[in-house]
Amino acid sequence: MYAVVRGRVQGVGFRWFVRERARALGLAGWVRNRADGSVEVLAVGDDASLQRLRALLRAGPAGAHVSDVEEQNEEPMVDALNPFGILK
Repeated sequence: MYAVVRGRVQGVGFRWFVRERARALGLAGWVRNRADGSVEVLAVGDDASLQRLRALLRAGPAGAHVSDVEEQNEEPMVDALNPFGILK
């Protein structure tokens, strides 16, 4: 799953929130801020965990306001053995 999350999603702990939730769900991938103020997420795992992450992306942490989640249904290329991390 690849998604771009827009709204008030930088400076509110959004990347940390995504990383912790994705790790708890057993997902691999990464999350990072984009120059336009959005947050980019790449996640790999079982369908149920990805569905849960989708819901979490739309909710965000306290202090965030998600206005849009744009998702692409391409099969991401990521090593599923790596833990979920934050990229700079």
